[in-house]
Amino acid sequence: MTVTITTSNMNGIRAAKRKGLHKWVMRNTPDIWCMQEVRAPQSEIDPIIAEIAQDYVEAGRLSAPADLASSNEVCKVKGRAGVAIVSDLPVLERRYGLEGLDEDVDTGRWIETDIRTPQGYVITVVCVYVHAGNVDDPVKMGQKYRFLEKMTERLGQLQDEAAHGGRQAVVCGDYNVAHEDIDINNPAGHVHNSGFLPEERAYLDRWLKDLDYVDVMRDLAGDIQGPYTWWSMRGRAFDNDAGWRLDYQFATPELAQAARGFVVDKPDNYFKRWSDHAPLTITYDV
Repeated sequence: MTVTITTSNMNGIRAAKRKGLHKWVMRNTPDIWCMQEVRAPQSEIDPIIAEIAQDYVEAGRLSAPADLASSNEVCKVKGRAGVAIVSDLPVLERRYGLEGLDEDVDTGRWIETDIRTPQGYVITVVCVYVHAGNVDDPVKMGQKYRFLEKMTERLGQLQDEAAHGGRQAVVCGDYNVAHEDIDINNPAGHVHNSGFLPEERAYLDRWLKDLDYVDVMRDLAGDIQGPYTWWSMRGRAFDNDAGWRLDYQFATPELAQAARGFVVDKPDNYFKRWSDHAPLTITYDV
């Protein structure tokens, strides 16, 4: 039996709803769904999650809407960030935020859930939304690097647990960094832009080389160009596939070995987009 895990930047869950999120959910009901940039108050998140739960019922995945487990954290800065995880599998424990980050701008960016699969295998699923950064704004770049440092510390702890017989982990989300040249259109033109700076990309190198995480989609796809997961809403970036790969699932080795396939669900035309990102879904045989 397999488990599907989706990560998707919503670009605002209310806007996504207006643009056709419901149609996507009726075709796709992942076992675990990590959402970033929810960007809404709790009072408006709850009814949308309830509608998603009803979609799961109508798709035959659940017997009642209340069976959909939901976890989310709203950013304390209005209109920013916000992360959520929904799952039709049992959630055993939830943890919010990264230790050592207590500024409002760092909230709504990290959730961990321990989830039990149908086979009784417990995995830690992380939903993360990394700061975008801005090379013209030292404060914002400082916030991004500070977050990446704390993220590295926590990834090391999760990997240490997995390596010593504990829970395997998968870290899903919008990292706001394109890792290599094959992860971005026109890499030479972006080497001085936030999201493709050598200093940012070095963090992903550390996670893969020093901490032994696996970039699961890249491992499955091989060394091909893309596939991208983000395209600017401006110009003809989407039509020309001038995108960036910003959305990832980094897994500890044992879980990564269970990956069987992936889908980047890019709409077939610009007007069917409900976000500037496409969902990334990976199937694991756990």
